[in-house]
Amino acid sequence: MSRCATVSRNLDEPVSATAATATTWLLLEQSGPWGAKALTSSHLDPVVGRALEAAAEGTGVRVALVRRPGRHADPGTPEPRQVYAAHTVPGNVWLHSATTRDPRRLLDLDFTALGAGDHRSFGTALGGGPHTGDPLALVCTNGKRDRCCAILGRPLAAELAASGVRGVWEVTHLGGHRFSPTVLVLPYGYAYGRVEAHTVEAALHGVQEGRVVLEGCRGCSAWERPGQAAELAVRSVAGVQRAGALNVVRTEGRAPRWEVTVAHADGRRWRVSVAQGASLPPRPESCGASVLGAPARMDVVAVRELRTTALAS
Repeated sequence: MSRCATVSRNLDEPVSATAATATTWLLLEQSGPWGAKALTSSHLDPVVGRALEAAAEGTGVRVALVRRPGRHADPGTPEPRQVYAAHTVPGNVWLHSATTRDPRRLLDLDFTALGAGDHRSFGTALGGGPHTGDPLALVCTNGKRDRCCAILGRPLAAELAASGVRGVWEVTHLGGHRFSPTVLVLPYGYAYGRVEAHTVEAALHGVQEGRVVLEGCRGCSAWERPGQAAELAVRSVAGVQRAGALNVVRTEGRAPRWEVTVAHADGRRWRVSVAQGASLPPRPESCGASVLGAPARMDVVAVRELRTTALAS
């Protein structure tokens, strides 16, 4: 049977505007194997996993497990675990880190505040502070969720780590298995699909210089899919590379058509028309799908820069 990623690539399905949506990512290191729903089917206490899922519901926070590339033996003893929290909304982008021996301490976080960009509870509950190391590259490798993530993601994570790229982690789920290997780069929250090592390295180098690399970019997780499409279109049309320069300030309409207003930090604005279409012919949306689907796609119909007179009206 053809893998879902192979079919998607052969059909040239666009990767743009397919990133998972989260204003804030909360990442907990967890060694050992991961199940399809890793928070409740791994060596993490499932009671804690369910509580984290409930606490994050509706807050804009997305919780995921991470582990270092390589073998995944679980020592079975309470070792220090790395914890990260990253807020991805332009104007208030941050990445904080902490360590803990007790994952239950994450339940003391104020998830609503984290989702809104307030990191104070991360410091209070976990003793965390601003991350001073390299930006993070999270490679989805959870083969129990979809085999493409293991077949394509694990070799990429291993290659990056072996070549000395720092900040590389395996992660449980980024969505869009058919775009494997998929990677999320933090702190800015841009996701990438069908990537090779050189693309990830370029994206990480871009973060260090405050730039966004568009090759293979699925969008910024801070925005819903119409906003992701609009922001990427403006970057492409106007040649905007600087991370954090663009903000999705208004989205009007509903499926299948939206009018999205994108603002630049320098005052410029654009009105972007986005239409929802279907990716045809039908294809497997994941390797485990029993039926074929026609995934929704976001097509940019028009990009129009707003002049001063239009802004005033």
